[in-house]
Amino acid sequence: MAQHNELGQWGEAQAARFLQQKGYAIIDNDWKSGHRDIDLIALDGNVIVFVEVKTRRNNNFTEPIDAVNYHKLQNLRRAINHYIKYRHVNNAVRFDIIGIVGTPEEGAPKIEHFVDVPIL
Repeated sequence: MAQHNELGQWGEAQAARFLQQKGYAIIDNDWKSGHRDIDLIALDGNVIVFVEVKTRRNNNFTEPIDAVNYHKLQNLRRAINHYIKYRHVNNAVRFDIIGIVGTPEEGAPKIEHFVDVPIL
């Protein structure tokens, strides 16, 4: 597996653990809709939360959230709509972004959680 893929998987595991510590229940991860995917799907009370996780080794050049651009948001919106229809979701939904900065070798990463991000 490519090193950046391993870092991404590590970041998603860190994000899932972070959400669980906040009381969220993880109900799905890496859900695929064609070539699009949703990193984490969680339950926060009765709200279904779709989470995009962006992991970076450091933030010397850019913050992780900056990687969630217009094109990425369009793809996420389509994947989320597919999930809602496929799973017959009737709950309230929201979209969050979690930025992870660090590596497994460094220990605890810096985690930023952006709640209820407009998806377009």
